[in-house]
Amino acid sequence: MTYKETLFFVGKCLTINHEAHNKRIVEDHLKNNTVDWNNVVKLSTEHYVFPALYCNLRKADFLKYLPEDLVGYMKHITDLNRERNTQIIQQAKEINELLLSHNITPIFLKGTGNLLEGLYNDIAERMVGDIDILFSTKEVFEAYEIIIKASYKKTHNDYSEIHRHLSPLVHKNKISRIEVHKEMTIPKFAKDFNYKTISSNLFKKDNFHFLNYIDQVKLTIIAKQINDHGQYYNDISLRNVYDLYLLSQKADTHTNTLSSNKKLFPHLNNFLAATKITTNSEFITFKKNKKTNDYTKLFLKLIDDNEFRKRYRSKTKNKIRFLSISNKFLRAFYRKEYFTYMIKRIKSYF
Repeated sequence: MTYKETLFFVGKCLTINHEAHNKRIVEDHLKNNTVDWNNVVKLSTEHYVFPALYCNLRKADFLKYLPEDLVGYMKHITDLNRERNTQIIQQAKEINELLLSHNITPIFLKGTGNLLEGLYNDIAERMVGDIDILFSTKEVFEAYEIIIKASYKKTHNDYSEIHRHLSPLVHKNKISRIEVHKEMTIPKFAKDFNYKTISSNLFKKDNFHFLNYIDQVKLTIIAKQINDHGQYYNDISLRNVYDLYLLSQKADTHTNTLSSNKKLFPHLNNFLAATKITTNSEFITFKKNKKTNDYTKLFLKLIDDNEFRKRYRSKTKNKIRFLSISNKFLRAFYRKEYFTYMIKRIKSYF
């Protein structure tokens, strides 16, 4: 199986319990023994969807087609991830109770938020890194200090305020880092998607607060497409794809719903298009236009040509680095926090 074939196979596997046509396609591959499991394990691991792949194959009763030793390995990794997520959920509950006791409302984002709200059929499906929490500008620094007083420590003593979250916090007896966010995206889009734009439409479940489903869809895409430069790299993250797919079962992801912000929509639309191609989904829709057509053409070329993809990624990485440094220098002329950041960076070289 080529990289493209493997990507599309795993993408379809993540939808088999919702889309009958994909279930038939995947089962045909399994019955005909046309799956390169080494490639599937490698790619699904790199995309952090290995447990989700196992859970979906198990629910569809497809494990009987897999090699026995592979099933055992998948189960082992999934069980480990379930245990880790159980600990993350408990840690998040403790933080939530602590902050609510100080009349501060934490908003849980991304993976941890998805676990807490019950997005997944099995909590083992999602591989989670940090516990991401959003606060209002008025509460963010107070919340940060309260968490520190609960025996958490900064991972960096000097962490510039230009970042969307403060220095991550760790506890010697807890499994996950905590990232306290004052923004959800990079400065270029911070005015278009921030605490003020989402705070009036939050929803509450089991004493936890979350973005509403449409805003969760936006953040899921923004996290990859904007914050991680997916728009520049023209690549995809199956972990974000899977979250988006499950959220699409709960929210109206029709382009009319997402197109209200003209600045964000092209990025959202491109990711929706790449997701639809990758998963062969009937649930995902996007608006067809020239920009998205060009984007998907390049996306397909990149996943079809390994050498071209490597060259393109290297070139794009250099471009992003240059733009990042240039933007920081420009902002340093009129933003005090950027000026302070640049001075500190320059001094660090001497």
